Amino acid sequence: MATREERSTDAAAGSDPAADGDGAGSVADVPDSGERRRDRRSADVSRPGSEGPEAELPAVAVSGLSKRFGSGPDAVTAVDDVSVEIPQGEIVGLLGPNGAGKTTLIKSILGMVLPDEGSVRLHGIDVREEPRAAYARVDAMLEGARNDYWRLTVRENLRYFAAIGGVDPDSVADRHDRLLDRFGIDSKVDTPVRNLSRGMKQKVSIASVLAGDADVVFLDEPTLGLDVESSRTLQDELRRIAEERGLTVVVSSHDMDVVEAVCDRVLIMSGGRIVADDTVEALLSGSDRHGLRIVSRDIDPALVADLRREFDGVTADTEAGRTRLRVAADTDDLYALMARLRERGVTIDRLDTVEPDLEDVFVELTRDTGEPR
Repeated sequence: MATREERSTDAAAGSDPAADGDGAGSVADVPDSGERRRDRRSADVSRPGSEGPEAELPAVAVSGLSKRFGSGPDAVTAVDDVSVEIPQGEIVGLLGPNGAGKTTLIKSILGMVLPDEGSVRLHGIDVREEPRAAYARVDAMLEGARNDYWRLTVRENLRYFAAIGGVDPDSVADRHDRLLDRFGIDSKVDTPVRNLSRGMKQKVSIASVLAGDADVVFLDEPTLGLDVESSRTLQDELRRIAEERGLTVVVSSHDMDVVEAVCDRVLIMSGGRIVADDTVEALLSGSDRHGLRIVSRDIDPALVADLRREFDGVTADTEAGRTRLRVAADTDDLYALMARLRERGVTIDRLDTVEPDLEDVFVELTRDTGEPR
């Protein structure tokens, strides 16, 4: 699967609006949406909510997928024998430290990277055997990619990507209006995307993906550049669309709060492997590491730096001369931490325990799984 830009250029039979030196291209140049819709449904795979055995197939099924880069002793295994199934209508978070293999896994599923081993099926369709049919109902927004045409206006982008996805833009105009309003870009509908701020461009990219008729979407760092209110709006829209349309969403993000709030299930990768696959609730309840919050006037930056070298999940902030220190600790760590503070002459003004959050669990699960690849 190529990027959205490459696929849309191919779909438009060589008519690339972004390449038009005179400005934004016309959505009218897109081939007849009825023809594209008929071609798009040629595989005759059931839609969400339909009857029959197809409705029970997982939206995404990955089996034994591996990908290595290079050869010989310098070869790097980016994805190592990964198998996972994602049911239709589920929102899944994909987490992992930098270099864990998340992006390679996503690109392998999308056909942008050819895996060395394993298979990928989308709604039961093997992507190697029938790539056109498999990717007909898939869309993605990838970090660092041009996910929209910057010469087109905001509304033209939504209409354009709906049309090349086989949907009559007029038939989903109400959907577009809602997304534009919800993301606060309704006042920019006639503005070329290239004239927008980074955060606005990110909103247009997300809206363009959600404005079509895809059944499976991949969102790579969707909250990057978004303010708090826009991030919450995205969470609400993902939940609403997943419930109303049976949309399957894979969210790859470092924003733990968003993943914890919106995802039904979380996959955590480290060293090219999936080291955890469970609901947020199960991951949190299974952790034996609790947070400890300590407030003291005797904690200085040098002590914080020393503690970070010895303990996990250490954060600190100072206000009005007092430092609030937070440490993720099990029972043994707790005793060791108290010993270090006593050695350094720290008088504790306040001590609280804090239940572990998803970030604590993430650190715990990825710290001892080998070097990230």
